[in-house]
Amino acid sequence: MTRPFSSTRSRAAVLAVSALALGLNACGSDSSSDSSSSGSSSNASASTGKPVSGGTLRFAINSDSNCLDPHQSPADVAGFFSRPILDSLVALDVDGKLSPWLATKWSVSKDQKTYSFTLRDDVKFSNGETFDGAAVKANLDHIVDPKTKSQLAANTIATYSGTTVVDATHVKVHFKSPNSAFLPSAASAYLGIEAPSTLKQAPEKLCSKVVGSGPFVSKDGYVPQKGIEYVKNPAYAWGPGNAKHQGAAYLDRLSVSVIPEDSSRYGALTSNQIDAIASVPPVNVKALKGTPGFAVDTASAPGGNYSYYPNTQSGPFKDIRVREAFRAGIDWKTIVDKLYFGVFPAANGPLGPTTVGYDGSSAAAYAFDKAKAEKLLDEAGWTGRDSAGYRTKDGKRLTLLHPYLKAYVREQRDVLGDQIQAAAKELGIEVVNKNTTLDAYLKQLGDGTADLGDLSWQRSSPDALRTLFGTENIAPKGGFGTNQARYSNPKLDALLKQGLAETDLAQQKATYAQAQQLIAKDAATFPVYVFDYVLGRSDKVQGITFEPQAYPTFYDAWIGS
Repeated sequence: MTRPFSSTRSRAAVLAVSALALGLNACGSDSSSDSSSSGSSSNASASTGKPVSGGTLRFAINSDSNCLDPHQSPADVAGFFSRPILDSLVALDVDGKLSPWLATKWSVSKDQKTYSFTLRDDVKFSNGETFDGAAVKANLDHIVDPKTKSQLAANTIATYSGTTVVDATHVKVHFKSPNSAFLPSAASAYLGIEAPSTLKQAPEKLCSKVVGSGPFVSKDGYVPQKGIEYVKNPAYAWGPGNAKHQGAAYLDRLSVSVIPEDSSRYGALTSNQIDAIASVPPVNVKALKGTPGFAVDTASAPGGNYSYYPNTQSGPFKDIRVREAFRAGIDWKTIVDKLYFGVFPAANGPLGPTTVGYDGSSAAAYAFDKAKAEKLLDEAGWTGRDSAGYRTKDGKRLTLLHPYLKAYVREQRDVLGDQIQAAAKELGIEVVNKNTTLDAYLKQLGDGTADLGDLSWQRSSPDALRTLFGTENIAPKGGFGTNQARYSNPKLDALLKQGLAETDLAQQKATYAQAQQLIAKDAATFPVYVFDYVLGRSDKVQGITFEPQAYPTFYDAWIGS
């Protein structure tokens, strides 16, 4: 996750990671243990009528991707685009229950360092290769291979030490240290199983096309800025144990197109050019719900909320009083409520409320209190004022640099940034929202010259905190790290390590609660909103379900008359 980018890969890599901050909610998979994992809550409408086979489902998404291969890419769209193609060892329900998939049984050693799996013996990849224990080993080894340059998957199995292939249907996966997050991680597309022979290809080739054993096949793979076409895998007979049916998918074809512009995507749905869309614009949600022939389904994402992250290592935010003032002096909830019409709830902590281990006890730390903010800034020495009304200290204006990439903005985050900028100005703080180049963006976040970063990080467990605040995820020089706050606290690192090793659910929850309280105490994040996946569809479209990380899946989907 924090490996430096090579000169030949830096621009491609930053495309993926910058998308996390500004356009593509990153979605990870390092969830907690079997019974302690949680997913998104969903109010997806129950299917009506009897499922029918056939037809093409036309789906439009608002986000582009630079890489289809989830072994490499950390972006949620990589998981979304590859999920129809790739199966996983196990399946995870939104309520945190694990079900069989490619593995029929599994067990965990007492020290949580060895996971033993019994595998199905009837699975074929779409290119004719056989799924077996060797395929599992090849995939896990590929994920951690430095040549893969994995930006997420490898981090979820960071202490992986190898796989022992007992025979074709039995494997043992070994870790150097306890990893209670592995089983739910194994349920995600990021640890999805690809055809072994294809893993020998160059990473760039896998970014365009992956081959799996899933219910759909994509002959041509992903075409940037356009999308991807899938066809049914007629031989599919090994669906996840939590699916609503078994056998081949109902749909003959699934056509996913990229339409970034909100009004165009919404118009394509309401004019019946598209059957379903991702991210219904908040301003249109109420109208669509009231329009005959259409429906809206939502899923609340677990993991890291969309948040701003202050640079705690250098610049004005190195002073905790300035961080506390920025957090208290902006009415985040009012901004969110007005901009998003109540579609996205305002956040009150680093984790979304559907995340197992979510702790709401620190919510008061994120409350709006402008008088407190003014006092804190005075105490921090920012008592002067320049001709523009901004606070100064020693003749220097209180200025914060917030770089972003407009090409990857979604959910009106640029408008949101403008409103936060205006609110900060009332405190006497200048926020410079700078639309920049990829290289400049990478440099500013990598070398710590940026004062503010922003991203969301969808994951099925509180271990998302390790990605967002663990010392090991601070960006290296010239690279990119998911710890945009550059926050380093040995006590927090110890708590996050303890959470991974903890099997007692009550103790695990208490450990992650302490972590969230410590993050609040140190003002290491400014939570903005909880991301809800808002899917609009024709009411002829039935059976779309949501994975725990709040993106839709189409194995059970069908089209009625």
